[in-house]
Amino acid sequence: MKNQKVCVLDYGSGNVASVYNLLSRLNYNVKISNSSSDIKNSSHLILPGVGAFGASIEKIRTKIEIGLLEDEVKNKKKPFLGICIGMQVLADKGFEFGEHDGLGWIEGTVKKLKAKVLPHIGWNNIQIKRQTPIFLDLKNMDDFYFVNSYAFNVKDKNLIISETNYENTFCSAVQKDNIFGVQFHPEKSQKTGQQLIHNFLKL
Repeated sequence: MKNQKVCVLDYGSGNVASVYNLLSRLNYNVKISNSSSDIKNSSHLILPGVGAFGASIEKIRTKIEIGLLEDEVKNKKKPFLGICIGMQVLADKGFEFGEHDGLGWIEGTVKKLKAKVLPHIGWNNIQIKRQTPIFLDLKNMDDFYFVNSYAFNVKDKNLIISETNYENTFCSAVQKDNIFGVQFHPEKSQKTGQQLIHNFLKL
């Protein structure tokens, strides 16, 4: 029914299976893999993530051929979606438990949320800053499920496609060309998350 070949990038993150399970339930052709051949043969790439920035980027660099991934995404323009830590590692640097270099695909830094109670956990709404294909049939102030203590401070504010307020406003979704990142968890966000995934896989 669907022609997409989705590769959920495997680097040992805890929520890879839950992202895979959602796509399987939605009848997409999906594989969990970090092999170069699967990355090359995919139509869409998803980088999930839970945990700390430094440990995650170290695992990503160890398990995935970054040069190949960059070529598929940046040069071949394959649609890419980073989820939670998968979004944060797109930054230049992260400051969770020290200073760590990210992938540097989108200029900015990842810093601790300015809030009295962390982590920010549970349902919260997104304020859509500009229309984009992944928000098709979603409404401003729709709810998604979050678990985060850090947020992506994007240098070019025009790349921010949604914001969320938790005592202070932070970037909850970003887009640079074919590269998308969401701070929330679509795989835990029921109907809104499923719609966002459908939208991404139509690209």
